[in-house]
Amino acid sequence: MLELYSKGELTINAEMEDLQNYIMMDAVPPSWTKRACPSELGLNSWFTDMLYRINELSNWTADFNLPSSVWLGGFFNPQSFLTAIMQQTARKNEWPLDKMCLYCEVLRKTKEEITSAPREGAYINGLYMEGARWDVQTGCIMDSRFKELFPLLPIMYIRAITQDKQDLKNMYECPVYKTRSRGPTYVWTFNLRTKERASKWILGGVAILLQI
Repeated sequence: MLELYSKGELTINAEMEDLQNYIMMDAVPPSWTKRACPSELGLNSWFTDMLYRINELSNWTADFNLPSSVWLGGFFNPQSFLTAIMQQTARKNEWPLDKMCLYCEVLRKTKEEITSAPREGAYINGLYMEGARWDVQTGCIMDSRFKELFPLLPIMYIRAITQDKQDLKNMYECPVYKTRSRGPTYVWTFNLRTKERASKWILGGVAILLQI
């Protein structure tokens, strides 16, 4: 419509004028955000992110095989994918779903080093930490480095186990959010290994973000 307006082939209205103003300010119009995933990106980055999401899902639906690693932040509803991991394991082993939970293991590998999907669960990528970082050498949470606000986590292996096998010793129950605004964008809680008291990371507001 804006293209037709610029050519003088269409009379502008209030809705089109608002749309034009948002685009000029590199901001995402509210009419678009109502139908999209939560995001705090500017318009240019937001549009690039949307194309990336479409491409990721298109590649997946081409043969409907689980990718070698899954971009969790690319889902409109990532909770559904995580729940599906538990449902699949529950059906396979005939376990009650309400007695299950997710086991999270941070690997020493990057996305490029993963060549095939696991037999159970999934490898996920694209996770960022805020307030701390993951130390590959020690395999646990560590203090952030100077000027490193959102360090990228290595590949994480997610699979379903029964609650009685869950080990919460030396673990920090790290909340996962879609964006930095947190609150309503809560997704799940991943247990991450720590050598410090969990209270340290709670006070530091340490969290995993799907988008920065």
